[in-house]
Amino acid sequence: MTSKTEAILWSIALPGFAQLINKKLVKGIIFITLEFLINVNSHFNSAIMASFLGDIDTALRVTNFQWLMFYPCVYMFAMWDAFKDADGKSDPLSFLPFVFGAYFVTVGIMYSPVFKINGVLFGPIWLPMMSLVPGILLGFLIWFMIHLVKMNKKRRIKSSS
Repeated sequence: MTSKTEAILWSIALPGFAQLINKKLVKGIIFITLEFLINVNSHFNSAIMASFLGDIDTALRVTNFQWLMFYPCVYMFAMWDAFKDADGKSDPLSFLPFVFGAYFVTVGIMYSPVFKINGVLFGPIWLPMMSLVPGILLGFLIWFMIHLVKMNKKRRIKSSS
């Protein structure tokens, strides 16, 4: 088994790699196949290249949004799955940052053709990437709030006993 950090980093490199390292071969092959299928059909690499070169109009033109909208959920689920299966204890609510990250990135993809910040259109790569941070932070915030509620309940039960 890999460490949680190693699992996340391999999953960022390519969904499915951490599953292969953790000897979850079927899951790893499925994630790699899904990543490849979505990547090719959405023209994701072409959009990434155009975005990195500052050509947002080309990135928007080449992107197949019907396919690209599957990417965040597959990507983040593969990361969570790798994290969950890695060495060390996993909190039962550890999925929350991954889920909210996927939600926010998906919304970022949907708004990427029209959403501008100070007149700048960020397109199908940069806006979803920028959306990931608030999604993960919200997931952690919800996780933290749930833990606070649970801790307060335990304290009240102990103090009433």
